Amino acid sequence: MKISFSEFCLLDPAVPVIIHSLDQALYQVTVERGGREYLLVENNQRTYRRHSLNEIREALRNMPISSLVLRQRSAYDEMIGQMPREAANTLEIPLSLELYPPVTTH
Repeated sequence: MKISFSEFCLLDPAVPVIIHSLDQALYQVTVERGGREYLLVENNQRTYRRHSLNEIREALRNMPISSLVLRQRSAYDEMIGQMPREAANTLEIPLSLELYPPVTTH
């Protein structure tokens, strides 16, 4: 299922968002709502993909987001010839909702 930017900005309450790392520098976004993941699409219905994590975070800056994570699946097991696992070899990294946190000096 899909959700457009115009639909996303109207959501209430705020929802969890996942930025998926697809390749070395290719990302796409899903929005969690009601226990389901919705693929974020541009208003022209094309999948929202970018080559810059910061560009995605900037585009999401004013959206109703309760949490933000970067999800990356690892191909390490395949690369070293391990047998496939039952569970995915996935890493999730929490990201700050604040794109440019204030700098503190001591």
